[in-house]
Amino acid sequence: MPTVRTGPAIGLAAQAALLALLTATAGLGRAGWTSGAAYGVIVCFTLTWGLHRTATTVLGPADWVTLGRAVLTGGVTALIVESFLRSIAVPVLVAITTVALVLDWVDGQVARRTRTSSELGARFDMEVDAFLILVLCVYVAQQVGAWVLAIGAMRYAFVASSWMLRWMRVRLPDRYWRKVVAALQGVVLTVAASGVLPAVWATVALAGALALLVESFGRDVLWLYKRQRLYQHQPTVCEQPARQ
Repeated sequence: MPTVRTGPAIGLAAQAALLALLTATAGLGRAGWTSGAAYGVIVCFTLTWGLHRTATTVLGPADWVTLGRAVLTGGVTALIVESFLRSIAVPVLVAITTVALVLDWVDGQVARRTRTSSELGARFDMEVDAFLILVLCVYVAQQVGAWVLAIGAMRYAFVASSWMLRWMRVRLPDRYWRKVVAALQGVVLTVAASGVLPAVWATVALAGALALLVESFGRDVLWLYKRQRLYQHQPTVCEQPARQ
């Protein structure tokens, strides 16, 4: 008899509830509903597959926090898709994004204090972070230009490169600065999306965030390249890149 994994289904139900709330309070339209629902279904099936692949039946405490962030990211996605058709409630967008960013710090604390860190949880956390940054870039790009999409696309470009270059598949060592830079992207994008800064200052802040991201990714690529050069005559351990 197949094992029932209720976590993803609960997440999907929560996603539908959030979309209904945004419809009632922020006037979310059909386009937003459709995109938010599609996102929720994809998260549900992907997380179910991950649980099955790792033979996990229940989510850990930190995973539930990450699932909450995933649901909020679905709401952000729905609002941003809707923004291409009409004006949206920017304060609502900023509020949801801010809560999601705070929960990004919370789930790490919960994982460490409950000692429930897992490979699946770390990957889930990383993918939610990456997608939230990407959709925020899509929204901010409407105001400052398409160049800001480079912030959201960089992590995906890194992963795509690892598919083609074997030496980039080695797990990276932990580096605190990498996490600081990643968190900074979300903060700067949220501030830019809020419109509280003059356009010039928002552009400067985004350019600075992009420069730090380039430095962070560049340092990782350089480390991987030097490692490959050093151990090019030895077998390479192939693992999923640990970019966060």
